[in-house]
Amino acid sequence: MNNNKKSKDEHHYLYSPWRLDYILGEKEGDCIMCRFQNTDNDKENLILHRAENCYVMLNRYPYNNGHLMIIPYQHCGALTELQEEAWLEMAKLVRNTETILKKVYNCDGINIGINLGCAAGAGIAEHLHIHIVPRWVGDSNFMSVIGGERVIPESFDSVYNKLAPEFAKLIKN
Repeated sequence: MNNNKKSKDEHHYLYSPWRLDYILGEKEGDCIMCRFQNTDNDKENLILHRAENCYVMLNRYPYNNGHLMIIPYQHCGALTELQEEAWLEMAKLVRNTETILKKVYNCDGINIGINLGCAAGAGIAEHLHIHIVPRWVGDSNFMSVIGGERVIPESFDSVYNKLAPEFAKLIKN
């Protein structure tokens, strides 16, 4: 009997249990993206760079090593609501972040994406942001599904310490 063949009544599911901590975790009443705007704890909050209209931070729930987000200070959930200056600055930071990730991590590729709305996969739909995820050939595997674990080979402190000096150079340019 072929164990890989499923009957018409049988369903196969892929699970990602590591996301449950985020989904069920205690949430503050305010917007987490807005909370970090006026603080002096950038390293603790994983913020690598602050520009005039937005900031760059490490994702606390990364899909891969070096997963970053570019976040506007303006609280809005749609590109059509975002101020033009913020959108242009975000676009420039996407290019700069691409350069930095390639330099620091020598990645083979980069995923860049915006999820608008919960149906599109936005975990924080009320405050738009751009995800930037470095990728390497062969980094996709079933460890997450089979083992129930996501393998991120580097600590937040290490990632922060590698990327922060490169983002600091943006201020000078």
